[in-house]
Amino acid sequence: MTEDLTQLDILTALEPVAEQNLNRHLAIAKDWNPHDYVPWELGRNFAAMGGIDWEPEQSGLTEVAKAAMITNLLTEDNLPSYHREIAENFSLDGAWGTWVGRWTAEENRHGIVIRDYLVVTRGVDPVALEQARMIHMTQGAHAPANWGGFLVNVAYVTFQELATRVSHRNTGRVCDDPIADKLLARVAADENLHMIFYRNLCAAALDLAPDQAMPAITKVLTHFRMPGAGMPNWRRNGALMAKHGIYDLRQHLDEVVLPVLKQWNIFDRNDFGPRGEAARDELALFLDKLGKDVLRFEEQRDRLLAREREVAERRTAAVR
Repeated sequence: MTEDLTQLDILTALEPVAEQNLNRHLAIAKDWNPHDYVPWELGRNFAAMGGIDWEPEQSGLTEVAKAAMITNLLTEDNLPSYHREIAENFSLDGAWGTWVGRWTAEENRHGIVIRDYLVVTRGVDPVALEQARMIHMTQGAHAPANWGGFLVNVAYVTFQELATRVSHRNTGRVCDDPIADKLLARVAADENLHMIFYRNLCAAALDLAPDQAMPAITKVLTHFRMPGAGMPNWRRNGALMAKHGIYDLRQHLDEVVLPVLKQWNIFDRNDFGPRGEAARDELALFLDKLGKDVLRFEEQRDRLLAREREVAERRTAAVR
């Protein structure tokens, strides 16, 4: 029976793949500046500088757009925690270290540009936003106790980066503001490139150690949660985002999970031993259940939205 590869074995074997994908990323990633995406002419002083503090009527965003923007921004704000987790489970040497630093710098731009946009346009209450940031960053983000190691973490960030891309892109569409849409499309494009880097590394890990990588993938997907879990108003904002199609179970399954698994050829591979086969079987059962959960969620959401439309129509008729 072949012994498992150690963490060092895996990182050493995959460093050429990391270097190749780092060079690929640097060649195609677009340099951009956050200040070029913010409508600075809309800015004005707050009360501390002789102006007027935020009031709800100043915002041009719907409650759904506010919830999504705040959730996405607070997720980006927790970057130091993600940097720590990645650095501890990858490496800070060679190509690995260069990637960790580059990824961190690119992700930091996302938080900068979203916050600048929201403050300048007075899209959300800046005081409440800062209070939520302090709470969320103080709590930090921590991987579950049994999620250590490169394989679990590279699988997680593959799915997480793609999920974040979907969330940013759909948030831009509900803002009803071409500036916000363009800004978040730019952020989403970065997230997609990050996903490709991690997806390629996880694919190489599958080829290198299939019976170790497959259980890691199954563990991640059967216990998946977005990195912003636990932030203030997480449940409320997440429910609003799911209800209005910004990020829901259908998108998670059809736009995130299944495309990546197809890219890795998970269900047609023939290089698994008993442990890998067992993990793949477990994942297949989970995906079947998830598909049923998607249908139940959509049925419940459709009924809820229909009731809300009926109530709105009755109120409109009463006013007339």
